[in-house]
Amino acid sequence: MVAQEFTVDLDKPLVFQVGHLGEAYQEWAHQPIVSVEGPRFFESDFWESLTRTKWYAIPIIWLPVVCWFILKSIRMGHTLPQIVVMVLFGIFIWTLLEYTLHRFLFHIKTKSYWGNTIHYLLHGCHHKHPMDGLRLVFPPAATAVLLVPIWNLVKLFSTPSTGPALFGGGLLGYVMYDCTHYYLHHAQPTSKVPKSLKKYHLNHHFRIQNKGFGITSALWDRVFRTLPETKAAAKAG
Repeated sequence: MVAQEFTVDLDKPLVFQVGHLGEAYQEWAHQPIVSVEGPRFFESDFWESLTRTKWYAIPIIWLPVVCWFILKSIRMGHTLPQIVVMVLFGIFIWTLLEYTLHRFLFHIKTKSYWGNTIHYLLHGCHHKHPMDGLRLVFPPAATAVLLVPIWNLVKLFSTPSTGPALFGGGLLGYVMYDCTHYYLHHAQPTSKVPKSLKKYHLNHHFRIQNKGFGITSALWDRVFRTLPETKAAAKAG
């Protein structure tokens, strides 16, 4: 007896449906539906509200936190040039974390019910509905929970006076990442660099989804050789 293939009903809340797709989930999640209107995730209005975030909430909420941590290091006696170096180093570390999370966590292969469900919430929903403007940035409540262990980790590898500025720099890198990500999906850049970055990221969504994991830059894709081939290079090969 052949088991009937599960079909997702897009008119019903999706989160607890996608797990039933099993091995078919990966293919389903990477067939994008291009619509600004996103699907409903949960039956509950409360849980549904936690999945929707306006992009500007990210700088409004987190930039004051960034400033607080940086000022903490300034009050401990660090000069402005020292603070700049620490903040820039924090941003640099964020870019590596951005790449690593995107490549190894957000693109992990799943097939179990709960594996598919969690993956959909983390990143699968973004690949399925890449233009959903209310689910492009990370929900602040989830970010706040994750920042606690990250802050404790930073304290382990830094001094009491350098840790706050390093953490503030990393958090600033995250804010830049989330705002850039929204911009790449919904803005129409006219200058060369943002146009190139937008093309690079949309290529990840619509052409080669297993390459091009950088959002704010292609730096780590170059380092780890996950740059997607250009059409010209592909033809030459």
